[in-house]
Amino acid sequence: MTTMTEKASGLREFKMPDVGEGLTEAEILKWYVQPGDQVTDGQVVCEVETAKAAVELPIPYDGVVRELRFPEGTTVDVGQVIIAVEVAGGAAPIEEAPAAPVEAPAAEQPKPEGRTPVLVGYGVAVSSTKRRPRKGAEVPAQAAEPVYAASAIQAVQAELNGHGHSASAAARPLAKPPVRKLAKDLGVDLATIRPAGPDGIITREDVHAAVAPAPTAPEPVVQQPVAAPVRTAAPVASYDAARETRIPVKGVRKATAAAMVGSAFTAPHVTEFVTVDVTRTMKLVEELKQDKDLAGLRVNPLLLIAKALLVAIKRNPDINASWDEAGQEIVLKHYVNLGIAAATPRGLLVPNIKDAHTKTLPQLAESLGELVATAREGKTSPTAMQGGTVTITNVGVFGVDTGTPILNPGESAILAVGAIKLQPWVHKGKVKPRQVTTLALSFDHRLVDGELGSKVLADVAAILEQPKRLITWA
Repeated sequence: MTTMTEKASGLREFKMPDVGEGLTEAEILKWYVQPGDQVTDGQVVCEVETAKAAVELPIPYDGVVRELRFPEGTTVDVGQVIIAVEVAGGAAPIEEAPAAPVEAPAAEQPKPEGRTPVLVGYGVAVSSTKRRPRKGAEVPAQAAEPVYAASAIQAVQAELNGHGHSASAAARPLAKPPVRKLAKDLGVDLATIRPAGPDGIITREDVHAAVAPAPTAPEPVVQQPVAAPVRTAAPVASYDAARETRIPVKGVRKATAAAMVGSAFTAPHVTEFVTVDVTRTMKLVEELKQDKDLAGLRVNPLLLIAKALLVAIKRNPDINASWDEAGQEIVLKHYVNLGIAAATPRGLLVPNIKDAHTKTLPQLAESLGELVATAREGKTSPTAMQGGTVTITNVGVFGVDTGTPILNPGESAILAVGAIKLQPWVHKGKVKPRQVTTLALSFDHRLVDGELGSKVLADVAAILEQPKRLITWA
């Protein structure tokens, strides 16, 4: 279930596992333990976030926490040690725990044996964080990158100097993997940066400072005849001393950004709109809230909108498909995994309700409630976000009338629901105040032509206008 190493002293090192689908890094969101705490087999010690979701990591043995190698907010490569625990039978104090020993040359390194255990349900993977040793150096992969404790950095430097390595190898700039990647992306040579942080470690701020434009030299002052002093107005103070704030893009937000760019520039989007009177649907929502069969369940307009879309898909099954670029085929889906876009503190998540087309209204209400609650808590699993076929995004909760949503990658359509507002509407030949909303359907024009997209959107609107069609059309 985990990746770890065992010391002769009884000190065990727990490594960042591959928590799913071959991801190479994860961010430590929160530590639940501190040095000196007692831990037991299966106890959750930290929460990490990958590009897919947040995951809690359990420890696989009993012992006492001796060291946390990385602070919260650090992005760590899979395979790096994140916590050291002393198990029964060992008595190595924290300060004596080796941080980054120098091993034999790469040619003499023992080959990994067997499988590397990872979290249950995510398969197994061999750690890919080993790096090819640099020419002329005998430093192992874990010593090539700095670790969290400053003593580890000093130990590596002492070993390098003690073994007679070249000055260029010993003077390799110290920086964590995310900082090295940032420098590479910005085209900055770390060797040219003078670190401003402690222990000679180059930080993100150092890299950004290296690419910031240098201050221009002041223009030469031309002597002018002395004039009488002139009163000038006092400078207006800025409302904020910091003019800009840089926020690293990582985890779910980074994955979402990449997916949206890929979708926008791969699938030819078409968006159609319809404005509809949903007064009867809103009345039905109020009646269902009093229904004993739905007691304890969250009943709202989204529930009936989801049911309306499922009925429209049943009437127009070709909308439920995907495009296979490799095989140049259209893949028709005979099931509906209904995605619900959810805004969370960690970014946009789109978990889906598996086989939503088979669920009764109470079952659909229960699934929607669980999906939204789990997403808001940041506990959505990677599996819950895979395999979606169509999606609903409710922009109306923000007071927005409508929008042109981008398709979730691999899906054929997405329905945006605008705010439901009381508006003047012609009803039975007279202008009356009615509950009105605007629906927008975006679809992949490779799969869905204008006629099919229009039929689906019109069916959803017709059901919401006359919700009894949920019975007659189903």
